[in-house]
Order: sequence, then C-alpha cells, then structure tokens
Amino acid sequence: MSPRLRAVPVGAWSAVVLALASVAGLAMFAWPLVIPAGPEAAQHLGDAPYLFVAILPVLVLLVLVQLNEGGMDAKALAMLGVLSAVNAAVRPLGAGTNGIETVFFLLIASGRVLGPGFGFTLGCTSLFASALLTSGVGPWLPFQMLASAWVGMGAGLLPDRIGGRRLRGRAELATLAVYGVLAAYLFGILMNLWFWPYLADGTAADPGLAYIPGAPLPENLTRFLWFTLITSTAVWDTGRAVTNVVLVVVLGTSVLGALRRAARKANFAPAVSYEEA
Repeated sequence: MSPRLRAVPVGAWSAVVLALASVAGLAMFAWPLVIPAGPEAAQHLGDAPYLFVAILPVLVLLVLVQLNEGGMDAKALAMLGVLSAVNAAVRPLGAGTNGIETVFFLLIASGRVLGPGFGFTLGCTSLFASALLTSGVGPWLPFQMLASAWVGMGAGLLPDRIGGRRLRGRAELATLAVYGVLAAYLFGILMNLWFWPYLADGTAADPGLAYIPGAPLPENLTRFLWFTLITSTAVWDTGRAVTNVVLVVVLGTSVLGALRRAARKANFAPAVSYEEA
C-alpha cells in the first residue's frame, strides 16, 4: 500500500497532542452529563461556561502549533488559505436554510486527499474565517471550530483500501457519502450538547427535554437524545446530511481530482504515487 501524501505531517508527538486535545475538547462538550452544573445554570441561558470558552481556543491553538511544527511549508499554508477562503465564502450560501451546510463537503474532500492534520487545521480556519465574514463570532465559535476540525480529521483517517482494493472511483465516493451522513449527525449532536444545559429552565425547551442539574447520567442522556431528535435531527441534521451526500455525488470526482493534482504539483512530502482521479 503506497502512503498517502500529507500536507500537514502528523508525527508521533503531534498525534499524542491531537488525541489529548480531542479528549479534552470532547469533555468540554459532554461535561453536563457527568458533572452537575448547579441550579444557577438556568440563569445563564445562551452563555457558555466562561472557563471552557477560555480553555477551548487554547487547546485548538496548541494543536495547530504542534501540527505546524510537524512541517507545514509555504505551499501547504497557501493551499490552507485558499481553501479556508473558499469555505468561508460558500458557507453563507446555505447556512441556516433547513440545515443546508455547504462547508463540510470541502472539509471532507480536503481531509481525504491531504490527510487528517490538514483536515483538522482546515476545519478550524474555515469556521473562524466564516465567523469573521458573517459576524458570527460568539461563545459557540470555539465549539464549532473543534467539531468541524474533527470532521476534516476523520475524513483523513478513512482507510485507503478496503478488502485489499484501493478506494477510488464510485467506491470512494460511496465511502465519503456515508461518512458525510455520519459527520452531519454527529456535528449536530455535539453542537446541541454545548448549549443544551442552559435551556434548563424550560423557557426555550419542553421541560421534559430540559437538562436537570445533578440528575443521573441515563436520565439526562435520555432527555438530551430526545431533545436532539425533536429539535435538530429531523430537519437541520438531516438537511446537512443530504447536502453532504449530494455534493459528494455531484462534485466529488472533480474536486478530489483537482485536490490530488494540486497535491502532486505542490510536492509536500517525499514522492507519493497517486492514481489519476
């Protein structure tokens, strides 16, 4: 199996930092399920925990610095800037319209071709640039950046072969389409989880779906899953999943081919043989 090119190489130490930061980031999403927020949480509807909002960008920055130390050169930085600008420009075309999200397709394609390190970095920079462009900066932004970074990284971790056969053509598109569906629903779950505890007073959610500070994990988890299913999954997350599938099927071959040609010309790493898309 010939190795795939990596625009942002991930060495052993970078992988450790990335794994630890991901675990810490996941804990910041899921902390209400295991640590009581206290009854005062209901008084802070719409506010993120200040400590977590302060720490999460630091974690993201730490990972980006570590990845850059692994060998991001000027060509990789230029490609990152171009793809981030494209994603920031296309995101407003669909964001907020029945869950249509155009930003994830390029994250998935870029992560697939250029590796998990580049996918993680692009997820962070795309959402940050988009927030600046649309005045969408708020306490939710670090969570969006990290969740999107995981989408790009996950695409880069998809196998290059299944059953001894190299994933290309329709098999690759089918794999990316399935991944796009899973990523869409998982992104929705994560983004619901970060603000859900602050609906605990029932003013913005059915009391039967609201977070109960100090309640057992199974009870709060059940409430959260029902909250997500009713308020998000049926429309927003499904719309995001359908968008991902449509874009992968319609544009996947051409975009993957363009990225692979650009990767070969950039020659980020020692010679890597790519099949023509």
